[in-house]
Amino acid sequence: MYVQEYANITLEQRERLSDMDKKYNSFSEFYPYYLSEHENNTCRLLHFIGSWCVLALIAYSVTTNQLVLLWFIPVIGYGFAWVGHFFYEHNKPATFQYPLYSLMGDWVMFKDILVGKISLKS
Repeated sequence: MYVQEYANITLEQRERLSDMDKKYNSFSEFYPYYLSEHENNTCRLLHFIGSWCVLALIAYSVTTNQLVLLWFIPVIGYGFAWVGHFFYEHNKPATFQYPLYSLMGDWVMFKDILVGKISLKS
């Protein structure tokens, strides 16, 4: 069954599967792969919204001295991102394979969207 399923996937999907197994020696090697896993505009937008919400939650928690709210950071940050991956990008988040590089990639992509280097439009 696995062989039949593999035979039916596209070349692009096969390349992504091989990239998932690749070992990256640096973040600069990893980031192009990270961006390839975030090609859908809605997925990128959801990452961006999640990152803004995380920053807002940190600011609110610190200024109101309600630090217990910081426990919600992973739920908010990953929640938006995973909805983007599972329902729009239709792939497995890079977080599972490369947790640190993936977290770094999210913030670099956030910055790249803010400065206009990456667009949220088609």
